[in-house]
Amino acid sequence: MGNASKTIRIGVDVGGTNTDSVILDDSARSSSNRGVIAHFKTATTPNVTDGIETAVRTVLERSAIPHDRIACLTIGTTHFINAVVEHDARRLSKVAVIRLSKSFTREVPPFSDFPPALKEIMYGYHGYVDGGLHIDGSQESPIVEAQVIRECEKIKEKGIRSVVIAGVYAPIDDHFQQESQVRKIMKRELPSADIVCSHEISNIGFLERENASILNASILRFARRTIRGFRAAMKRLNLRCGLYLTQNDGTLVDAASAARLPIRTFSSGATNSMRGAAYLGGLDTGEKGGRTSTIVVDIGGTTSDVGVLLPSGFPRQASAYVTVAGVRINYSMPHLESIGLGGGSIVRELPGGQITVGSDSVGHFLTTDAKVFGGSTLTATDITVAAGAKIGDPSLVKDVPPSLVSAAQAKIKSLLEGIIDVMKTSPEPLPVLLVGGGSVIAPNTLEGVSQLIRPPFHDVANAVGAAISKVGGSVDLIQSTVDQTVAQAVEKAKTMAIDRAVEAGADRNTVEVAEIDTIPLQYVANQVRIIVKAIGDLASGAGDLHSVNGIAEEDEPEVDEREQEGVKARVREVPSAALNIDAYRPRIVTSKETGIPEWYVSEVDIGWLADGCYVLGCAGGGSPFPEFIQLRDQLRAGHTLRVIDSSHLSPDANIYWGGHMGSPAVSVERLAANETIDAIRELMDYLRHDSFDAVMGLEIGGANGLQPLLLGSSKHFDRPVIDADWMGRAYPTYWQTTLCVYETGQLVPCAIASGDGKHIIMTKTTDDEIVDRALRASCAEMGSRVGMAARPTTTDRVRNYGVLNTVSLAWRIGRCIARAHAKNTLNTVAEQIVDEIGGPSTARVLFRGKIISVERRLFKGHSYGEITIQQLPTDEEENTSASPSRYQPVATGGFLKIPFKNENIYAKHILESGEEKYIAMVPDLISVLDTQSGKALGVPEFRYGLRVTVLGITCSPRWSDTEKGLQIGGPRAFGYDIDYVPLGAYIEPRSVILEYA
Repeated sequence: MGNASKTIRIGVDVGGTNTDSVILDDSARSSSNRGVIAHFKTATTPNVTDGIETAVRTVLERSAIPHDRIACLTIGTTHFINAVVEHDARRLSKVAVIRLSKSFTREVPPFSDFPPALKEIMYGYHGYVDGGLHIDGSQESPIVEAQVIRECEKIKEKGIRSVVIAGVYAPIDDHFQQESQVRKIMKRELPSADIVCSHEISNIGFLERENASILNASILRFARRTIRGFRAAMKRLNLRCGLYLTQNDGTLVDAASAARLPIRTFSSGATNSMRGAAYLGGLDTGEKGGRTSTIVVDIGGTTSDVGVLLPSGFPRQASAYVTVAGVRINYSMPHLESIGLGGGSIVRELPGGQITVGSDSVGHFLTTDAKVFGGSTLTATDITVAAGAKIGDPSLVKDVPPSLVSAAQAKIKSLLEGIIDVMKTSPEPLPVLLVGGGSVIAPNTLEGVSQLIRPPFHDVANAVGAAISKVGGSVDLIQSTVDQTVAQAVEKAKTMAIDRAVEAGADRNTVEVAEIDTIPLQYVANQVRIIVKAIGDLASGAGDLHSVNGIAEEDEPEVDEREQEGVKARVREVPSAALNIDAYRPRIVTSKETGIPEWYVSEVDIGWLADGCYVLGCAGGGSPFPEFIQLRDQLRAGHTLRVIDSSHLSPDANIYWGGHMGSPAVSVERLAANETIDAIRELMDYLRHDSFDAVMGLEIGGANGLQPLLLGSSKHFDRPVIDADWMGRAYPTYWQTTLCVYETGQLVPCAIASGDGKHIIMTKTTDDEIVDRALRASCAEMGSRVGMAARPTTTDRVRNYGVLNTVSLAWRIGRCIARAHAKNTLNTVAEQIVDEIGGPSTARVLFRGKIISVERRLFKGHSYGEITIQQLPTDEEENTSASPSRYQPVATGGFLKIPFKNENIYAKHILESGEEKYIAMVPDLISVLDTQSGKALGVPEFRYGLRVTVLGITCSPRWSDTEKGLQIGGPRAFGYDIDYVPLGAYIEPRSVILEYA
């Protein structure tokens, strides 16, 4: 009997508390019950297979459906991610990682950003072999089989049976297929090993892709045992249908593929809940205004989880990176936001009459601790009952004052409206689906919501989502547009995605393209990244149990998962006392050789510097995260990083400086290499310098702010870093420096290096701007990222032209952010930074609000665009207490517009009346802080709904006191005919070295 006549599906979702199941007739979607024949909820058991078996047996008995009518059993489970989150060494294997790159990635080794406890469980070995690609798809180096065999011998000696192969730009490697080449060799040398290729796991972003591959490899054996347990349960239930698991993106994966790629199931529970909610609410077919973006609010006992379903019916995916058990990965997962609001949220009346709801909760003790169940704790459920709901014993809350009920309901309404608004991508009202056992506490109307829908069977929406899942296929490619148009490249990607969906089991006649994203690459000509997802219905006859992966049912041994249960590994945890930030003192040591005080930078300092540099990047400069990891590892290896004050330079000091140039899309694959170090060595050779005295940064903003510490590290040149730079911020080009304000020709001779052996020296120029343009053209031919070393400078130029004490400034800003986190004062982090910089005369809070619009475009390699920020209503402000007048924002009410060219250019305040005023502009610094984290947002992180605080910092007079400074770094340098108006009076940052020496 083919699946054409099998329309019955069983869906199961295994949660941390309950296991839900439904049996659903796919042909009865238009009925009032949406085809749901039976449903059941049971407690999740320690051995999850027992709970699944109970749940499935119950719905089968309740429905009395003949087993031969069932098309498939689909399971959504958090079982695999829980093994990682819980650091369960009984279920996790040690992993060996082999990287493919001849020249890159060595400075940030595998497991670099893993939490120590998880690294101790998973780390087995790592090695390198020649290989890797460039961003244009060309080969950095071919695979050398002898190198791979040597690595296999080392892995075999260590007894490791889980291996990850990670190649630079592997996701775009359609021609050489280097990872597959290496896997073929390894399969021959290590026949019993599980070998995971990173290109099969996720997309562009080397470290995050490798991390995801490591997690996947570590749980492979446990995943196989678990899925064999599922099959054994099906055998006991006499089910012969296909077995599928739900993936993070809401599509199906057959059991054999799930056993090979268990990471695809990590976040499927939230996806199932959202898709099930839309299906039950009739929004999947265009009913009730469907085929639009829809917000799903899943309210439990402790939290409310909020996600967005796109018009395609699939969840909006998290942008950039997500974190699993403290590990950054770029695997496709739904974008979720959570707040501490649920049915068990505790309601309090504070002195002064303020009402709070949550974030603490009675949780699963609701039925004993809440007042309506005879307890003594006032909860959100009690408030709902006091307002008229029929839950528990309403007489037990009759003494709750109506004013308290009203105020608590208003707070609940405000919390839900706030989190819903954060998830929206435009101000237009959207439909909202309420699901989960705690959804009873939600009001009947919400601002910014077009419809508020509580669908039937809302308490098993996650199991319904599992039952209705479709089959998907996706591609993520970087394609050249030299010999084809962008439209042709998109069509090619669409065809590939459709073919992949069919290969995964979809009926070709039902497959449609659900998502297309086209992303031009910064600083790279004729290259475009295209991401396409296609979805379709499960094909007729797909996936009967006995034929899955070609393995006969009797060949699958029955495994009692209870044998695998046991005490989790006792991992050595290094005890660490909480850092007393106010008592912390940087280590300043007077050199015995020179008598000069030197700041020996610590791991704490590096963290603060990274956060401060991103604030000073003014939304540009790139994330300092890879540099932070590299420097942290150097400190842990015993290397030293030193900083000196510019006043301690000898008059005849020879000072080298430089930084990175190129595309961020290259940085995320090659990680940190030695390009700038190579460039300095090349320039030293050209100038016949055997050594130099100190190193200085090009710009303090963004990733380049940490580059001089890498150059000065005892691992490389072992030279002190000067507490200064040539910008005091970040700017898009190399000639936008204070050095070029005062002298022409100080950029040459200069050298650039690609990191893999290609070097260029530019010896002379007629003007400074052409240096940047010429080098960027060469950079594109050298892999689209290079290190640059400019003409060595002198002590008098540093003191007269440089922006001084900017390393100290970055450290102080980062310390403010860390202190705000430690003391829970993030709502005033901007004011703390203002005080640290010098007070409101030199820095100001410009505006507070919410991003309501983000526009982006790419032109000549630079990222252009504009964000619009709207002031929050008073009742949405987290800090309603009156601040001293000196902290009041420069502008209130209306909107703030900030255009950017890599970095923010100006801030224009627009009132509702239409009146406009420029309140800050380059060369002054404009930084946008995430109000929730207190940290800076770069252009890639700008998105609708983020609560932000805009900070203005007065620039160095090196920029503002001369006509040429404004010509190079002012508004007209970016094409805006605006007269510069200074934000305030500049106060030179206090030197950390002089203060703590």
